[in-house]
Amino acid sequence: MGDCNAIQCKRGSCARESRQLLAGSSTSLPVSPGLNVVVPVHNRWDLTASCIGYLRLQTLPHDVIVCDNGSTDGTPQRLRASFPELRVIELGANLGFATACNRGVHASSAEIIVLLNNDVVCRPDFLERLVVPFGEDGRIGSAAALLLKPDEETIESFGLAADPTLAGYPRLRGSPARSAQATDPVLVGPSGAAAAFRRRAWAAVGGLDEGVFSYGEDVDLALRLRAAGWSAAAASDAVAIHIGSASAVTRSPWQRYQGGFSRGYFIRRYGILRGRTALRALTTEAIAVGGDAIVFSHDLAALRGRVAGWRAAGGLPRHRHPPDDAIDDDITFVKSLRLRLGVYSGDAGACT
Repeated sequence: MGDCNAIQCKRGSCARESRQLLAGSSTSLPVSPGLNVVVPVHNRWDLTASCIGYLRLQTLPHDVIVCDNGSTDGTPQRLRASFPELRVIELGANLGFATACNRGVHASSAEIIVLLNNDVVCRPDFLERLVVPFGEDGRIGSAAALLLKPDEETIESFGLAADPTLAGYPRLRGSPARSAQATDPVLVGPSGAAAAFRRRAWAAVGGLDEGVFSYGEDVDLALRLRAAGWSAAAASDAVAIHIGSASAVTRSPWQRYQGGFSRGYFIRRYGILRGRTALRALTTEAIAVGGDAIVFSHDLAALRGRVAGWRAAGGLPRHRHPPDDAIDDDITFVKSLRLRLGVYSGDAGACT
């Protein structure tokens, strides 16, 4: 692979510190140096070309691996013609977000791995800012980027937050960009749209769970990393624009089925219905499914997805509950319902 034509940084100490971090200095990571960016894609060549074009402008050297989930618009061929420095992995079919990311990470070799959606537009210093936390604390297993909406004034997400039932939500979604320094809600880990991971941490928990096709995998990975003793950092200087849901039909039956599948699957894997939050979880899911069927979508896609996800998790080992400091108890029952409602209004949203 090439160096993605990265432009050398000449703008200050942050770039020097980032390069020292990845080059083996006294403040560097203890394992092999380097940075790999994994971009999972499925069609939307226009978005992919834009994303890779902005990666070419990054101030920190890196290698890019694109995992193609069975695109039918010629994306793999176009990538090889337009960006010959990339490594392109063709999966042959749409195997889902988790599988694509896992294949990309498996093909990589760097100590720091960045997952990046193709509908994310990165500022030139995005990568150099995102890796800094890993050199500051060896216990950090992941770092969250600050994703803004296209208006560049509103936060799309600054990592993820989880409520007591382990439902995940985009942290600080809808807040002004200046709110990025806020410590609430509690950060559990990064959004899969733009996330950095220490390879040792990723390997220790086995990467993303391929039992779900889409939705909630990043929340689950964050929870498992925290349960394994790794911490998460919020890199407020690592800024990118997230177009959001650009390659999917907003609130389509397929989306609602997959979101429901993910929720049912992880509820069972974490044994939520056997714990102290069982009643709250059941009530929340009943309201969410009922509201979807009666008020919004007038079908049972969300319910069917939850039932299928619950069944799919049958017989699988149960995950450990994350530490209390990874969960935001301030996301009350009422607040969680409001966040769920945001799925339909577009102002906020649940990840699962």
